[in-house]
Amino acid sequence: MEYLLAVMLFAVSSSVTPGPNNIMVMTSGVNFGIKKSLPLLTGICVGFTLMLLLVGLGFAQLFQVFPQLHFVIKCIGTVYLLYLAYLIARSAGTLSSASQAKPFTFMKGALFQWVNAKAWVVATGAIAAFTTVGTGFYSQNLTIALTFFIVSFPCVGVWLLFGSMLKNLLQNERKRRVFNYTMSGLLVLSVAPVIKEILGQLSLTSTVT
Repeated sequence: MEYLLAVMLFAVSSSVTPGPNNIMVMTSGVNFGIKKSLPLLTGICVGFTLMLLLVGLGFAQLFQVFPQLHFVIKCIGTVYLLYLAYLIARSAGTLSSASQAKPFTFMKGALFQWVNAKAWVVATGAIAAFTTVGTGFYSQNLTIALTFFIVSFPCVGVWLLFGSMLKNLLQNERKRRVFNYTMSGLLVLSVAPVIKEILGQLSLTSTVT
């Protein structure tokens, strides 16, 4: 019981705190409403659960053998997150705009987890902290994944609800533009530590060579 409670507390704290997933969901709620944003929300929750299972089944060990692979994924993910920030800023328009971008689909939400730096940190951290090598490893991995799956819907959903509530306050095109620019900036800030880490690794590599 104590083990399950610890996993649940970790899942809640890591899922409800600001990050790329929650910023995307809230922005989608503002621009498209709850109904059209549900595929994105579901894709994020399902995609991260699948990521947890796969990390537990061997991705962590794979990255220990090929650390450069993790670095490559991190670089690709960072570039993609910056691209998403650009798309969010670009979508600053009126609700009735015919040229407005479409909301992200279920598949995009699920695949996004594999380039989301925070998702990797949480997934590897959860597996490292709440599993032990032995016969119970796989059942623990499954417990962690199921806990995150159950917890992530309400935790991420809060951000979608908040975004939907803001929708009525942001009918004005100027206000919507300011909001989207702000969310775009926050997404860039959430990636800043990863960019710093990447630049540090590149600098270290160039120094060694």
